[in-house]
Amino acid sequence: MEYKLYVGNLAYSTTDADLQTLFAQAGAVKSAAVIMDKMSGRSKGFAFVEMENEQDMQNAISMFNGKEFQGRPLTVNIARPREERGGFGGGGGGFNSRGGGNDRRRKPKSGGNDRQRW
Repeated sequence: MEYKLYVGNLAYSTTDADLQTLFAQAGAVKSAAVIMDKMSGRSKGFAFVEMENEQDMQNAISMFNGKEFQGRPLTVNIARPREERGGFGGGGGGFNSRGGGNDRRRKPKSGGNDRQRW
């Protein structure tokens, strides 16, 4: 079973090692990972810390939730499972981005040229 914690409101300078050292005060730490932005390589300001057992996890929550670390009050709670995300994100549009129902062809304008244009 996983005993994973979400750790939020981190200083951008916080490292995995910093968290490993801090959370070791509450018990045995399996892993600590600061989440980084793929594009900029900068911290996103949160991390996940996995503890060895439930007792160590509960100790960490009671010891560090709301405690100031590197000048910021931490948010520490049990991590929720990751939600499934759809394929390409965004959504919207479709073929005819002007709205007007499901008809994908434009209606010819009255008068003049009655040809449909694609």
